Amino acid sequence: MAASRRLADTTLFAGIRSSHQKEVSPIHHIARRGYHIELGAREKALLEEDPALKRFKSYKNNLKRVSKIGDVLTIVVVAACSYELYAVATTRKEQRLH
Repeated sequence: MAASRRLADTTLFAGIRSSHQKEVSPIHHIARRGYHIELGAREKALLEEDPALKRFKSYKNNLKRVSKIGDVLTIVVVAACSYELYAVATTRKEQRLH
């Protein structure tokens, strides 16, 4: 990261950067940004809340709950597999010693 910063501060790249900044005038900056245009009737209608979709609003909470349950189950399965591997390894080690 520091090497790239030093590289960017060298005179070669500083000259390129300054020449690029000189080319961009305020007029081009405004034109590139675009102008604010008021939303039309169709856009406003699309952004309004639809009463037919209100019953589907709760899916986010259910999705979070299912995701948390899945995370917990994944942790439980990994822990069980790790314990099983440990148990098998210790029993084999005990069998070799006897």
